[in-house]
Amino acid sequence: METKQISVFLENESGRLLELARELGEHGINIRALCVADTYDFGVVRMIVDDPDRAREALLAKGFTVKETVVVAVEVKDEPGGLAGVLHPLVEQEMNVEYVYSFIGKKDETAIVIIRVDEAEQAAGALKAANYKVVSPDELYKI
Repeated sequence: METKQISVFLENESGRLLELARELGEHGINIRALCVADTYDFGVVRMIVDDPDRAREALLAKGFTVKETVVVAVEVKDEPGGLAGVLHPLVEQEMNVEYVYSFIGKKDETAIVIIRVDEAEQAAGALKAANYKVVSPDELYKI
């Protein structure tokens, strides 16, 4: 139940994010979730896309620097304290959360939180044990 995230390193130049988005669009790849972090010289675009393997290949062919990472996608109630609740089982397992981003799904009052930890399988197990729904890649790409 691995969810693949595509990370792309971009020069901090006007139009680079547009080039990335166009390239994915031209290949019929849908971006489901997106997070952009930047520094002075470059940015990191982290994405959940509906076809990570094709996305990686298309971007590499255009000269982008691409990395694939395994993340955990978990369904959370879209309410105050929702994020705190989902982080609690991970902290209990003494897991270090590297980063988190989220998006609102089409379902009833839920959000999907993308979590990056070193041990994705262990994190998924801890979340399931705490009665959270870990979202499979197939479900995630269709939300």
